Amino acid sequence: MTAAEAALAHGELASYLARRHPGEVARTLEQHDPREVARFLEEQTAPTAVTVLERLSPERATATIVHLGDERTRAVLSSMDPHRVSALLGRLDHEAREQNLSVLESTLADELRALSEYPPGTAGSLMDPRVTAFRADGTVEEVILHLRALRARRIQDVFLVDDDGRLVGSVPIHEVVLAAPTDSLMDVAVTPTPHAQVTWSREAVMDELEAHNVGSLPVVDFDGRLLGVLRQDELLTAARQAGADRVIAMVGASAEERALSSPLFVVRKRLPWLQINLLTAFLAASVVALFESTIAQFTTLAVLLPVVAGQSGNTGAQALAVTMRGLALREIRIRQWPRVAGKELIAGATNGAAVALTTSLGVYIWSRSAGLAFVIAVSMVLSMMAAGVSGAMVPIVLSALRQDPAQSSSIVLTTITDVTGFLSFLGIATLLSGIL
Repeated sequence: MTAAEAALAHGELASYLARRHPGEVARTLEQHDPREVARFLEEQTAPTAVTVLERLSPERATATIVHLGDERTRAVLSSMDPHRVSALLGRLDHEAREQNLSVLESTLADELRALSEYPPGTAGSLMDPRVTAFRADGTVEEVILHLRALRARRIQDVFLVDDDGRLVGSVPIHEVVLAAPTDSLMDVAVTPTPHAQVTWSREAVMDELEAHNVGSLPVVDFDGRLLGVLRQDELLTAARQAGADRVIAMVGASAEERALSSPLFVVRKRLPWLQINLLTAFLAASVVALFESTIAQFTTLAVLLPVVAGQSGNTGAQALAVTMRGLALREIRIRQWPRVAGKELIAGATNGAAVALTTSLGVYIWSRSAGLAFVIAVSMVLSMMAAGVSGAMVPIVLSALRQDPAQSSSIVLTTITDVTGFLSFLGIATLLSGIL
C-alpha cells in the first residue's frame, strides 16, 4: 500500500489531501473500483469532489458518476463546465444519461442535451465517445494492465490527457507493446497528436486521416478536451451510406429503399413524388403554352429553350448543394437567409453575364440575328439569378417548415428553374418580337 493509499484510508487526512493535492488523489483513485471512488467523493465537500472528479480520466470519471447518489450528482454536475459534463455523459447509454440528467434543473438538463446533439455529418455526430484515455503521467505497465481488461474493444492508439482532460499526446498500440513496463507514457508519445475538432465536416476529417496516414483520430472540443475517437473504416462506411441516402432523397426516393425491396414498397414510396413531379411538369408546360403564338412565329425559340433551362438548372443545383451543406453543418441559420440569397443573387448575375456573353455570341453566329442574341443574353442573366436565389431558398424554406431539406428538393428546384427560365426567355422574346 502506497502512502497516498494509506492516507485515503483515513477520512480527515483523505479530505485534506483531496483539497490540497487533488491530482495525486485522482491518480491513486484511478486504480480503485468506480464504486469505491464514488463512496470517497460522497464523503467530500462538493467543491472538493468536483476538483477530484475533473482530474480523473474521462472513462473513470464517467464510471464514477454512475454510482453517485442523486444529491451528489446534482451538486457535482451543476458545478462543472457544461461542455465537460456533456462529454462525460455522452459516454453513457441513453437510459443512464437520462437518469443523470433527470436529477438536474430542467434548464441545465436541456442545455446539456443540446450540447450533445452535434450536427449530422460532423465529427461529433460520427465519433465513438467511448474512447479510452490515460493520464499523461502514467506508465506503460498501467496501460497494459488496463487494456487486458478491455479485450473486446478495438484500440489502435492510446490517447493521453492532462489533469483538465485536454489531449496532450497519443501512443500507437504497437509502441505500448514494445516499450518497457516502467517507461513513462509521455516518453513514447506522439506529440503533437493529429486530431479533429468536434464541428469538422466528414470531408475535413477524411483529409486529416489521409494527411497523417492514421487509422483513428481523436476528437476534441474548442478547449482541446478529448471527447471521442473516429475510426477510418467506420467513417468510410458512414460516408458511403450518408452520400447514398442524400442522393436518393433528392430525387424523391426513400432512404429506406434497397435494391431488392418489394415492388409494393417501392411503389408506395416513389409514386407520391412521381405524381408531384407530373404536376410540376404540367406547370412548366403551361408556361410554354402561354407563348404558343410567339413560338409558332419564331421557331428558333423552341430550339434554344433547353439551353436556357439547362443553364439555370445547373446554377440552381450548385446553390442548392452549397446551402444544404451549410444547413447540415450549421454553418448558416434560417435567419441568415437574406445574406445567403444576396450572395447567390450576385453570383448568379456575375456568372449569368459571363455565360450570356458566350451564349449570345454563339447564337449570333448560328442565326445571324442580333435581336435573338440580345434576347437570350438578357434571359440567361435573369434566369440564372432566379435559379441561384431559388437554389438557396428551397432548402431554407423546407428547414423553416421543419422538413428535411434534402427530401425531393431537386424536384421543387427543377420546377422553379424551368418556369423562370421559360418565362424569362419567351416573355422577353414576346416583348421584343420586333427586333427578332
